[in-house]
Amino acid sequence: MTLFHAVLAFVVLQRLAELVWSARNTRRLLARGAQEVGARHYPLFVLLHGSWLVALALTVPAGTPPHWPLLGVFALLQLLRIWVVATLGPYWTTRIITLPDAPLVRGGPFRWCRHPNYAVVVGEIAVLPLAFGAWQIALVWSLLNALLLWHRIRVEETALQSRRAINPVTSGS
Repeated sequence: MTLFHAVLAFVVLQRLAELVWSARNTRRLLARGAQEVGARHYPLFVLLHGSWLVALALTVPAGTPPHWPLLGVFALLQLLRIWVVATLGPYWTTRIITLPDAPLVRGGPFRWCRHPNYAVVVGEIAVLPLAFGAWQIALVWSLLNALLLWHRIRVEETALQSRRAINPVTSGS
């Protein structure tokens, strides 16, 4: 197995594990009275991420040596991903699920960035292909991701608006 295949296998397994974790959290949140919004665009994200991995698998030659600094950036993004998931805990899902009475998470990376998970994904979609010389994949999937995120963030912000009014940010938090 080449390094490229090992990295790709890691990402595939990570994404599958996240889908399982997300489904578990989603079921629990819905059982507590949460609501999903934006469900119609969710399959497009699954398609985007799946096709990104397939494009990498089909177009990057197995023996392609990595650009080590970019692979290091990708590793750092994985640590940031873990931080986001750990910070959200039982509220982390791959869908937009909102529990009306739950407080907004303002700790961890959310202290500095309103949507840190999306920032991580933007980085991953660009950096992993670039680390193996696939700039075309980085460009095309980054543009597609930007279009989807533009819509998703608007939907999510609308869904969270009522909770922000209940839980306003104060200067000391």
